[in-house]
Amino acid sequence: MTPDPEHGLSVILPAYNEEAGIPEVVDRLHAALAKSGLPYEIIVVDDGSEDRTARVLAGRPVRLLQHGLNRGYGASLKTGIRVSRYRHVAIVDADGTYEEEALLSLAEHMQDFDMVVGARTNGLENIPPARRPAKWLLGKLANFLAETRIPDINSGFRIFDKEIAREFFQILPSNFSFTTTITMAMLTNGYSVKFVPTNYRKRKGDSKIRPVRDTLNFFTLLIRTAVYFAPLKVFMPLSFIFIALGLLKMILLDVLIIQNVTDTTILFIVAGIQIGMLGLLADLIDKRSIQRSKREKDP
Repeated sequence: MTPDPEHGLSVILPAYNEEAGIPEVVDRLHAALAKSGLPYEIIVVDDGSEDRTARVLAGRPVRLLQHGLNRGYGASLKTGIRVSRYRHVAIVDADGTYEEEALLSLAEHMQDFDMVVGARTNGLENIPPARRPAKWLLGKLANFLAETRIPDINSGFRIFDKEIAREFFQILPSNFSFTTTITMAMLTNGYSVKFVPTNYRKRKGDSKIRPVRDTLNFFTLLIRTAVYFAPLKVFMPLSFIFIALGLLKMILLDVLIIQNVTDTTILFIVAGIQIGMLGLLADLIDKRSIQRSKREKDP
């Protein structure tokens, strides 16, 4: 019998050199999902592993896809999404850091929300100390840009509607920033997102995160996503800052002391106006793009 794509769950595990933890993760996922009675499939995307990741899965009921070369976390998720059988897609890390049984708690909400995120509000001591300051600052910036509280912006444990995710494929990166981007994309476009508290365990095997490089990439991508989806949140504060600096300089220095408006004052004010106009133009383009996308989906 052909499975109903609307009622079921495709679970995607991106894996790169995860032989130490992935067999147990797969077994626990099967045990949990079998009890739920929910139609499901487990897709493992072996992202060019150099260890025995593919071989240790022999005999286990999974759909194994393999990249010839290491293409990245996000690229693996896209591969899994493209071949997934069901409309709702779950992503789970293959290193055993998430409690696989908790996936059922997320699945309880998947029909009512466009994305359900397992927020790591417990067990944060298992996040490497070097990543905690950047994670905190990243969260604060994301909260400001999305105008909502985001408990966990880059959790690798979530369920979402794959048709919505495919709308953003052109901007979803091939690296670890995939989860950050899809969170911002959904929140800034008015999709419903629910955060469900979940525990976070110590990983098995070596971490693939490069703290300095990946943190810089996270911030760059966050700003780029904000400019793409919420340009006024980026450009208008900068515009006000430049104009305010120009006016303050004109009043406190140029008029009272120099008694002449200087070139730097004019430069500050003109720059502020130009940045504001650029923000308005970007916002107009964004709104027109959204309207065109809606017309294409609902002719």
